[in-house]
This record gives sequence, structure tokens and C-alpha cells, in this order.
Amino acid sequence: MSNDYLSVSDLTSYIKKKFDRDPYLGKVYLTGEISNFRLRPVHQYFSLKDDNAKISAIMFKSSFNKVKFTPEEGMKVLVTGRISLYEKTGNYQIYIDHMEPDGVGALYQAYEQLKNKLSKEGLFSAPKQQLTKFPKRIAVVTSASGAVIRDIITTTRRRYPIAQIVLFPAVVQGDEAANDITHQIARVNEMGNFDTLIIGRGGGSIEDLWPFNEENVARAIFDSEIPVISSVGHETDTTIADLVADVRAATPTAAAELSVPVLTDVLAELQQAQLRIFNAFKNNINIMNQRLNKAKNSYIFKQPDRLYDSYLQNLDGLREKLIINMKTNLQRFDKNLNQLSNKLQINSPKQRIDANLKILNIKQQQLERNIRLVVSSKKNKIKNIADSLDHLSPLKTMSRGFSYTTDENDNVIKSVDDLSENSQINLNLIDGSAQATINNIERK
Repeated sequence: MSNDYLSVSDLTSYIKKKFDRDPYLGKVYLTGEISNFRLRPVHQYFSLKDDNAKISAIMFKSSFNKVKFTPEEGMKVLVTGRISLYEKTGNYQIYIDHMEPDGVGALYQAYEQLKNKLSKEGLFSAPKQQLTKFPKRIAVVTSASGAVIRDIITTTRRRYPIAQIVLFPAVVQGDEAANDITHQIARVNEMGNFDTLIIGRGGGSIEDLWPFNEENVARAIFDSEIPVISSVGHETDTTIADLVADVRAATPTAAAELSVPVLTDVLAELQQAQLRIFNAFKNNINIMNQRLNKAKNSYIFKQPDRLYDSYLQNLDGLREKLIINMKTNLQRFDKNLNQLSNKLQINSPKQRIDANLKILNIKQQQLERNIRLVVSSKKNKIKNIADSLDHLSPLKTMSRGFSYTTDENDNVIKSVDDLSENSQINLNLIDGSAQATINNIERK
């Protein structure tokens, strides 16, 4: 019974084969509005929708790299691709091979987008390099077989034959043209010995001129250290290269005319400049001769002594002033010296020393007298004190028959309270001491 049931994988695989084998779904032309678009680094995944339906879309990197414009959310596009089924999710989707804007050409859309992008980055408004007025070597990046190089060579040889033209042949049409042009611009800058770089090709459709609207070509021109003249298409054609270049020329012939001057005009200007220099030099010589003759006729050279008259007179006047000032200063110094000498005599150190010696002798005599008086007074005072002490001396009292008593510890006994019966005492007399024993104590 279970053999009658299909697995989900089997059913999905069957449906996918139906999609892949259907001849009407192998190449589908579809129009719709881009939805859920986000620029991814490799493959692009988004949706196409109208008012009533939506289909998932995928565009692989190889196909997306051929798109000349950048898809945007809500943009209406025309796409070509095949319808198939993605088995893992069971969703059907369109695998897009080609895409272009609906209503506006894809190349024109890409042109406007790149133009706006580079304009915002400032590539068009950046300061332009000045062309070399008298170039020695001119590099030309163009087709080797086209009329551009012939027109440039013819015009340059006619106007300025001393300039060297070096061709850097490049493919100027097709898918490989942009990379080839970029490579040749880089070569010119690597060599570095060129004064001007011309990039050009003849007229054509926007498809034919498209390599000069590529971003890598625009950036190579902008990064060039050599001034670039762009001459692409006719005067009415304006490419991104024209906008980025330092100078734009309407035709290759105009590019050659802009890059070099007319030699005959240069020679004529040189002759005129030479004549102006000669006349100016001649005028300067005449002016110098006039100044020389005037100097020769000057009284200084005819009578050079007159040059020093005023200086000699000034010197005499200064000499007299110097003598007067010296005399005045000497008189003032002599007066000051006399005044100082008198002051020195008045305040002579010898006189002051003699006066101080007299004062010192008087002070010494007074000091000696005062010392004698003080010593005599001290002696009398000491004698009086000695007499007073002698009257109060215990020895003198003891000589009259008095003594003092001490206990065994040599403590003076002042009262009977300090005594006890049978205790030993010492009797201290004027000429010795004696020991006694207390037998009886009587109080008063």
C-alpha cells in the first residue's frame, strides 16, 4: 500500500523536470518591477512583481557583470531567462540571462548612473591640470588603424613639427576596449617622460563609444599625472572620459591644436621678445651711460676735497668741545678731590685714635678706682658677716659649757620624746664626745 505514495523529493524532482523540459519555459521574456533588491558581491537574488503577482529571480555573476546599469528598488525592467524549480524550497523562479530598463536604454541608464556617482565624488569638479605650452613628447591612446592618429600626426607636424608623437595602440570598441585603454594610460604614466596625453576615437553610436563611459577608464584618466586631452566621437557626443579629462576637444584635429602651439607663431613671438629684450637692454645701457656721465661731471670727482670740507669743519668743532669738556671735568674733579681731602683730614683716623686713647685711659682709671671701692666694700661686708657668724657659732656656745646630744644614728635629740630608757646617747662636747645610757626620763 505504501508503494503508491511519492516522497516530497520525488514529487519536486518530477515537477522540476517538467519545468526544465517545457520548451515555452526555456526562454521567457518578462517585464516587471524589481523588488527586495540588495546588491550582493557575487550572485543577485531579488523578485519581479506587478500589481497581481510576484516571482523570485536569480541572476548569476557571469550574467550580472554584463549589465551596464545598477538595478534599483522599484525600477521597471525587461528581462530574458528560463523558468525552473528550486527543489529545496519547492519555489519556482526565473534565472535571468539579460536585463535592461523598461522604457530607457540600458546604456543610457548606466551612463546617467555613473555620471551621477562620479559627480558626487568630485571627479568632474576637481582642479584640472594645465597643458604644457611647449610639449616635447605627446602620447596618443587610440586605434592604430583609425583616422584619429593620422589627423593628430598631420596637424601636429603642420603646427609644431619638433614635437614627438608616440602611439599607444588600443582597442577602442568592444568588451575588451575599456581594459585595454586603461592599460595604455597606465603605461604612459609609468614611462613618465611625456608632456601631454591624448585619448580619442572617431564618432559612432553610444554602443561604439561605450568603452569611454566605463568607470575604470574614467578613474584612470582622473589618476593620470600627465594632463589628458579627451577627443571622443563628434562634437555633440559627450562621454564620461570628456568630463573627467583635463581638456576636452571636439575632434582629433582640435585635440592636436590644443596640445601644441604653431611653431611659426612661437618663432615670431620669440623674435618679438628678442627685439623687446634688445630694446630694453639698449635703453638700460643708455640710462646707465647718462648716470655715468652725470657722475663724471659731479663736483665730487672734479674737486674731491670739497667732499671733506664739512667733515673737517665738524671735526674742528668737536675737538674744541672735547677740550672744553675735558677742562670742565678736570676742574670739577679737582674741586671734589680737595673737598674729600679736607674731610679726610678732619676725620683723620690718628686723631680719632688719640682721642679714644685718652678716653680709654680715663675709663681705665675709673675702672680701677671702682674695682678698689668694690673690693673694699666686699671685704667689709665679709668681715661683718664673719663676725655675725662667729657670734652665732655653736662652737662658741659650746665653749661656754654647752653640748649637743645625738642618738646611735647620729640624729640630734631635741626633745625627751626622742629618748627612751636604757637607750644609748652621744654627748658632743667642744673638745670631744662621750657615751651615756638613759636611766630615767623626767618631763617638765
